[in-house]
Amino acid sequence: VLFADVGVVCYFLVCFFFQAEDGIRDSPVTGVQTCALPIFAATNRPDVLDPALLRPGRFDRQVVVANPDIVGREAILKVHIKKINIGPDVKLRTIARGTPGFSGADLANLVNESALLAARKNKRIVTMSDIEEAKDKVMMGAERRSMVMTEEDKKLTAYHEGGHAIVALNEKASDPIHKATIIPRGRALGVVWTLPERDKYSHSREYLEANISKAMGGRVAEEMIFGYEKVTSGASSDIQMATKLAKDMVTKFGMSNELGPLSYGANEDEVFLGRQITRQEHMSEETAKKVDEEVKKIVDAGYNRAKKILTTKLEDLHKLAKALLIYETLSGEDIKDLKIGRASCRERE
Repeated sequence: VLFADVGVVCYFLVCFFFQAEDGIRDSPVTGVQTCALPIFAATNRPDVLDPALLRPGRFDRQVVVANPDIVGREAILKVHIKKINIGPDVKLRTIARGTPGFSGADLANLVNESALLAARKNKRIVTMSDIEEAKDKVMMGAERRSMVMTEEDKKLTAYHEGGHAIVALNEKASDPIHKATIIPRGRALGVVWTLPERDKYSHSREYLEANISKAMGGRVAEEMIFGYEKVTSGASSDIQMATKLAKDMVTKFGMSNELGPLSYGANEDEVFLGRQITRQEHMSEETAKKVDEEVKKIVDAGYNRAKKILTTKLEDLHKLAKALLIYETLSGEDIKDLKIGRASCRERE
């Protein structure tokens, strides 16, 4: 018997089975030997399961199912790709290498989206370009080409995304740029997407600091090009991400010199599964103040690194912003070519 989530949907039903399950035994009524009913369950919130469910003889064996690595992704793609007709240029190993962090469901969705895109173009087979386009849709959201943007908005978005890209290129620990676009996708007016070259299971201090610096690149570019008074709210999600990352460094990863390698939980209200509202106090007001100071220090350092990079690479920022205004979408290779002064792939075509 397989349950979707024992923590929410089937709690009472599971309790019923527990009452009836005592292992192999003789029935007191018929005298016939009966066998226990094996129960399998899955949940994405193991932290909130009732301890009674995890006692020996119940759900006492837990199997953690993580996202597949590159070998697993390639094997999963082989299963789903059989449903569609693909061209000779489709390389599953290349797709698997370019989809780190994808789950099996994500890969199935990728294959389905690529088939839909090919069908809309009246194509009989799915090519690598269709899969790349589908991957961008899955990762960055659907394009909103119908959205009307003024030239001023496009220019501001181009410099904002250009700031992210230039900082990412000049931060040694940053992941390589996969694509940059000023076409609105999802809720964003533009996106700079980076992808790791391999599967990562832990992150270094310099990698986290590089991500904070990259997040600040858009706001810094706006200030440098358009002035302090023209700064927009477009950097709100970047600021939120940088703040959360810095807070995790201080409170979870022990990467603060001032507070040391300790774990500090947040003071928060929690309501879940009908529990009463409780106020969890994990730190004193004095410690909370120090945490805020350390978080601000880390974010400010990232802001200053981004400003230093963009001040030095201002010419590259102008080149990239102009290219984005012309082509709207650039690959990582296009951006590298522009940065070092070569003709980009688009120009060569």
